[in-house]
Amino acid sequence: MTRQEFSTVMQSIPHQPGCYKYYDTEKTLLYVGKAKDLRKRVSSYFNKTVDNYKTRKLVSLIHSIEFTVTNTEHDAFLLENSLIKHYQPRFNIDLKDDKTYPYIVIKKEAFPRVFLTRRVIRDGSEYLGPFTGVQRVKELLGLIKHNIPLRTCNLNLSPANIARGKYKVCLEYHLGNCKGPCEGLQTPEDYTEKLQQVRHVLKGNIGDVIKSLKAEMADHAMNMRFEKAQILKDKIESLLSYQSKSVIVSTHIGNADVAVILTDDNNYYVSYMMVSKGTIIHARTLQIEKKVDAEDELEEDVLSLALANLRETYQSNANEVIVPIPVNVTDENIRVTIPKAGDKKQLIDMALKNAEIFKQEMRKKDALLLTEATKNETMNVLAEMQAQLQLTELPVHIECFDNSNFQGSYPVAAMVCFKDGVPSKKDYRHFHIKTVEGINDFASMSEIVYRRYSRLVAENQPLPQLVIIDGGKGQLGAAMESIERLGITGRMAIVGLAKREESIFFPGDSDPLQLPYDNPAHLLIRRIRDEVHRFGITFHRATRSKGTIKNDLEGIPGIGEKTATDLLKEFRSVKNIKTITEREMTRVIGASKARLVYAYFHPDE
Repeated sequence: MTRQEFSTVMQSIPHQPGCYKYYDTEKTLLYVGKAKDLRKRVSSYFNKTVDNYKTRKLVSLIHSIEFTVTNTEHDAFLLENSLIKHYQPRFNIDLKDDKTYPYIVIKKEAFPRVFLTRRVIRDGSEYLGPFTGVQRVKELLGLIKHNIPLRTCNLNLSPANIARGKYKVCLEYHLGNCKGPCEGLQTPEDYTEKLQQVRHVLKGNIGDVIKSLKAEMADHAMNMRFEKAQILKDKIESLLSYQSKSVIVSTHIGNADVAVILTDDNNYYVSYMMVSKGTIIHARTLQIEKKVDAEDELEEDVLSLALANLRETYQSNANEVIVPIPVNVTDENIRVTIPKAGDKKQLIDMALKNAEIFKQEMRKKDALLLTEATKNETMNVLAEMQAQLQLTELPVHIECFDNSNFQGSYPVAAMVCFKDGVPSKKDYRHFHIKTVEGINDFASMSEIVYRRYSRLVAENQPLPQLVIIDGGKGQLGAAMESIERLGITGRMAIVGLAKREESIFFPGDSDPLQLPYDNPAHLLIRRIRDEVHRFGITFHRATRSKGTIKNDLEGIPGIGEKTATDLLKEFRSVKNIKTITEREMTRVIGASKARLVYAYFHPDE
């Protein structure tokens, strides 16, 4: 990373707690770190002389930096731990271990015990944490033990055993650390009240405990017992700095996708986080350009489509999405949560914070003209692409195709055109799929490629030097079938771009080409791919809003576009409509049309 590049990156990193990730030229994750102040921590790697060989080697390999802002330093610690265990970066090898986070558990049993554990067992017990250090947990448990008397034994204190007088009080009772529930000397109600005090302490509601400790500390100081007063002062400071809650790791969330949206005059900004087993493992923010008639589109629709695209990209199968506004999902198994408080609301707030930082970063880049390359730089990138892909001609004319559907429904397609390395929007095209029944991405790709180049051939227009198919070998093979049918094989290069790995496939080759992640040619290919995604999503939104997307309902005799739209608005998907009763349909579209729809989907009845 050059000094100029470093200076530019530093301007976008905030003075906030969070995690930073270093990548090399091939986009391999080298190192994950945490910081109370991200900008100060990251800049320290480049602004001071490093004596440690390992750190010098790391700095020499850094090519790009990513960061995620958290609410607290405590959250940054937990996120760092999660990312290291998930990705296992080579320069974090010394930090890798097989331990899990420490928790405090309130065991589900008669007269519940409170103790430290690293194992989260789904037995109905209550787990509080996670914590960033075992020592602090032990100090806290000791503090609880001396202020809130609870049992520490593992006896089975069932009502029958207590009634039979099976147990006798132990030394803890005589020391005042337990009230003797084993002999029936403490009622379940009183014990439950003590447990509630423990919950308050562990969740940070420690005002009464601190007040009591301060009074005791003042008494020790007044009587010249300064050592004991200092011990209590240390405990008070530990409690004041203590945090038990974290949204980075939470046993209450499980698997979920989090997405939020911000907007300005020209763009939408969608921040996405993927939570797996209660831990954030992916965080990404993207920019979506507004369409011309943006006043007619809703943020809910934009967020719905962006979320569906991101879930597919990261292959998420979470059955819950956490969002700040209602979104449309066609899968009835997905639960939409709009939290007002608690851990999930904190996740929303964290995503909004990252979206806002990303928005400001994009504005700075636009102001500095960092997104525009000069003509010479663009030609150099095209020359690099020609060399890397071994093209016979400089790819001054590039076209890229993508199929678009919303969670398996409503197929459309899009094509974008780049000339001299920049978008040629007058040459963009969108397609309604005409010859394919249902969702068939391969057949749809074959159709749109044939339609595009049969027209260019018929009108004697120039063909592009490079065609990019957004998809793997299957999509590329479908496109090649149309190219061969048209008899233009060899007149232009055609490649497939795999969605996840971003590998480049060539017709007839079994092994793909993997360009370095930050190679200029690869960056341009990714930009073209992102542009076709954006154009496809925009077209999809416009098409849906006009009610022109065809579906199974419009194929029913006597059912028109308006009736189909009314049903989809009410029941979300054709799949749902197939399962409802005729009476439920009647409420929306009337008896006669409901009879037609129900009979179509239930011919045996």
